[in-house]
Order: sequence, then C-alpha cells, then structure tokens
Amino acid sequence: MMIKKDIEVDGKMIPFRASATVPRLYRATFHRDIFKDLSRLKESVDQSDKEESGLEIEDLELFENVAYIMAKHADPSQPDTPEEWLEQFNVFSIYSVLPQLLELWGLNMKQDSEAKKNKSRQVGK
Repeated sequence: MMIKKDIEVDGKMIPFRASATVPRLYRATFHRDIFKDLSRLKESVDQSDKEESGLEIEDLELFENVAYIMAKHADPSQPDTPEEWLEQFNVFSIYSVLPQLLELWGLNMKQDSEAKKNKSRQVGK
C-alpha cells in the first residue's frame, strides 16, 4: 500500500509518496534510518521558534533528504540528487511542508498497521 499527496512547495504542487519502500530508499541513498530522522525532525520542529528558524543545519538537511526521497518516490522523473531537486525552488518554509510530510507518513504507517492486523485475523481463521 502507498499513499500519495500533493503538497504546495514554493507555489508549486509537488507530489509526495509514502510507502513501505521509503525507508529502504532512504537507507540506500543516505545510509540513515528514516524512522530516527523523522522522530528527530518532529522533536526539533516542536521545540524550535518558527519566527527565528531555530533549526540546526543538520535538521534542515534531514528534512531536505526526507522530502526529496518522498518526492522522487512519487515522481521518478524528479532530479537524481537532493541538490538538483532543491534547485527548482526558491525559499520555502520547512514549517509549512514538514507537518504535511509527517502527516502523510503517519497515514502510511496507520494503513500498514491496519493491513497487518487484518491479515493476521484472516490467517487465524
């Protein structure tokens, strides 16, 4: 199962996709764990001051990487690197995009969890 959502980034509607493939793509591309990185991002955004953009550079890079993987997964014609992908935008707020990406990821996790529950019920019959 996968979930796809268009999110406005710098005035453009960009498709993003969440599925069970995303953690593997993220790990293969960045050699990092997307679950840990999303958790860190959520915590950093919750604790930062939106007016002063109090996020660390490392957090911004994590956000860019997550957004890139989810966008590339939705539309394979997107550029082949995060840097090239980001070139299509001027400046945009992480605070407007990240919550939507986290929501998309959460919906995917919920859907995956429900599918596993239903499958185990069917096997138990």
